[in-house]
Amino acid sequence: MFLALNYPSWIHPEIFPGVPLLGMIRWYGLMYIFAFATAIRVFMSLQKEGMLDSPEHKATEDDIFGFFTFGIIGLLLGARIFSTLVYDQSGMYRKEPWLIFWPFDKNGTFTGLAGMSYHGGFIGGLIGMIVWCAKNKRSYWQWIDAMVVSIPLGYTFGRLGNFFNAELYGRITTVPWGMIFPGAPRFSLSIDWVQRIVEQTGISTAPGTLLVNLPRHPSQLYEAFFEGIVLFALLRFLSKKKPFRGLLSGVYTAGYGLVRFVIEYFREPDADIGYRISAKPDAPIYFNQSLFNLSTGQILCLMMIIGGLAIIAVCYVRDKKQKAGV
Repeated sequence: MFLALNYPSWIHPEIFPGVPLLGMIRWYGLMYIFAFATAIRVFMSLQKEGMLDSPEHKATEDDIFGFFTFGIIGLLLGARIFSTLVYDQSGMYRKEPWLIFWPFDKNGTFTGLAGMSYHGGFIGGLIGMIVWCAKNKRSYWQWIDAMVVSIPLGYTFGRLGNFFNAELYGRITTVPWGMIFPGAPRFSLSIDWVQRIVEQTGISTAPGTLLVNLPRHPSQLYEAFFEGIVLFALLRFLSKKKPFRGLLSGVYTAGYGLVRFVIEYFREPDADIGYRISAKPDAPIYFNQSLFNLSTGQILCLMMIIGGLAIIAVCYVRDKKQKAGV
């Protein structure tokens, strides 16, 4: 019995592969457009519910446009800069920083701005939103609370873009929904553990086959569901309870950090970085052999969990003092 799925052969990074000019349009970029459109739609529904209004100001569409503009610019800048300076190990972008926003490779081929970091986008977007709130004298927590409710569903599209690119796939697995990604590294059939996985999953190999592609966790889809749909459902539920300001921001920050931290155990770290902290120095990245082998993303997620819990605690105390008139 075959206990793995082949990555759909009809999916390509380009929406119109091989078509002049249209071949430059990629699913990843289109997913970003869907993400922003979805976030704006949710945000505007919150505005209609009065979530952004205060005794001094009634939120307008111009406010929403300005707030999103600052947030999106900050997000894109932070995501790209963080990706190229933190995750890139070649040092190319430190030597030639103008390449950070150059959408062509050295051969002149259009590549787009491939490589964006969520954590960098989180920091950059937060800075952009804070700047807008300070400039327009609006409550930071009130507006950021509304934004964090709007983000997760849009984020789902971002992870679908990773899936369409067949990138950021997970570790090797024998679960029935494991997927064989075309660009994943292949392993020699002469290795004992490779033979066991081939037998367990029923992968057929032609006579004389030396290397085999093994099934992986579709970790992009795990993230799309849990970091997107599930987190959105939780935040939308809490938003209807009219919580104290800052609670939603804290729940989003800690909640995303927790979910992403767990999913990172199923997602393969970047090959050129590996583990930032490792209980076993020679531990392979394509298997999870220890809970103490932590990737870059997991370390950043731990910081998000601590930060999110701190936001909740500080905002809760502040709210209690305000209600007590202290």
